[in-house]
Amino acid sequence: MIKHIVLFKLKNPTTEVVNETVAKLRSLEGKVESLIALEIGADILRTERSYDVALTATFETLEGLQAYQVHPEHVKIIEYMNSVRESSIAADYEY
Repeated sequence: MIKHIVLFKLKNPTTEVVNETVAKLRSLEGKVESLIALEIGADILRTERSYDVALTATFETLEGLQAYQVHPEHVKIIEYMNSVRESSIAADYEY
């Protein structure tokens, strides 16, 4: 199994933008065949070191993760995220 974790820091982390971002990310559920599980959450501490939104996705194989990366629905989300994010960090691991 593969875990794909991404943290997003938004340019303008208002409640409205955070909620819209969470909704857009959640819209991937059921649209990408290789995506086994998806968790999305907004940061609740909102400290200086916090990122605003977290995504955790689960895939059966590395090939499934790679298919997700180029899936048209994911590409649409990337376009949106590029417009609202200040930065992001990611980690991918096998377990």
